Amino acid sequence: MHFETDPQSIAAELPKLSLIYEKHPLYGVDLFISGKEGASDLDLLRRNGVTTVVNCAVNLDFNYVRQADLVSDHEGSAYGPGEMRYYKIGLIDGAGNPDTQMIAAYYILRAALEQILPDKPSYPRRDRGNVLVNCRGGRSRSVIVMALFLHLTLPSEFATLAAAVTHIRERRQLARAEWYKAPKSVLIEAAGRAAEWVRLIESVR
Repeated sequence: MHFETDPQSIAAELPKLSLIYEKHPLYGVDLFISGKEGASDLDLLRRNGVTTVVNCAVNLDFNYVRQADLVSDHEGSAYGPGEMRYYKIGLIDGAGNPDTQMIAAYYILRAALEQILPDKPSYPRRDRGNVLVNCRGGRSRSVIVMALFLHLTLPSEFATLAAAVTHIRERRQLARAEWYKAPKSVLIEAAGRAAEWVRLIESVR
């Protein structure tokens, strides 16, 4: 059986949006993964009840602000409430991330699910809906962050990090020939170390 190995072709064959876990028992929401194509499609996100985006890519950003203000002394610097609640982790897809950043990724994803915004006009996006975790291709960084989260929050279902990774690869419809680099091995190793640190942190909280 032949598998296309060009990364652009593989990315093009993936769904724009993949449902990874339905109704997480601790949070009651669906968890999705996508690449840049899905994360930038607001209509698609809304149809799937996504209200929160967690971007794992340092080399990718989105402008969800549709009604922007401008910084008065810096023309072109727009700001304002976005159409999505938006969190940024900013991982490199390979070596170069400090170990603490993978730990932070886990806690940022948890914060996206647990943070309660105040009932004030300056916090207009208070809806608590489904959550999207994305990176550029939806194949490596987003996969490992989601795997770490599932492994640590649902240990009875995903007893090992590898079990969570396999589940996500299948739900994301990643070509088996690409599994060796989706996600990158250096990210899997970092997530394994992060899991140990998180368990230590949680044991003394």
